[in-house]
Amino acid sequence: MAKTDYKSIDGYHKVFPKEIQDRMQSIREVVHQIAPEAEEVISYQIPAFKIGKKYLIYYSAYAKHISLANPWSEAFLKTFAKELVGLKVTKSVIQFPNDRPLPLNFIERIVKYRKKETFS
Repeated sequence: MAKTDYKSIDGYHKVFPKEIQDRMQSIREVVHQIAPEAEEVISYQIPAFKIGKKYLIYYSAYAKHISLANPWSEAFLKTFAKELVGLKVTKSVIQFPNDRPLPLNFIERIVKYRKKETFS
């Protein structure tokens, strides 16, 4: 894999096909709608959003999926257990296949949950 040095989320998005860019932009817009105070950053060479010193959520794109990432709490995984069925999920990543519509309502609820869990 080629070494990257992204300086911005826009720079990250630009290296992907338009369809993938649009999917990532949808996630970006959801985050800004729920957490307008969140700062856009690149962390681990992928897009991330943080409030103060804490990270709200990360996302990244691949040929076959887009990942939402953060160390998920047990409470988070339990809360969304039914909706996570059929998705590839680890303790820190949820993969949304690119051959299916992006579940923006679900992603919105994930971001709201993370904001409440992390910043309340």
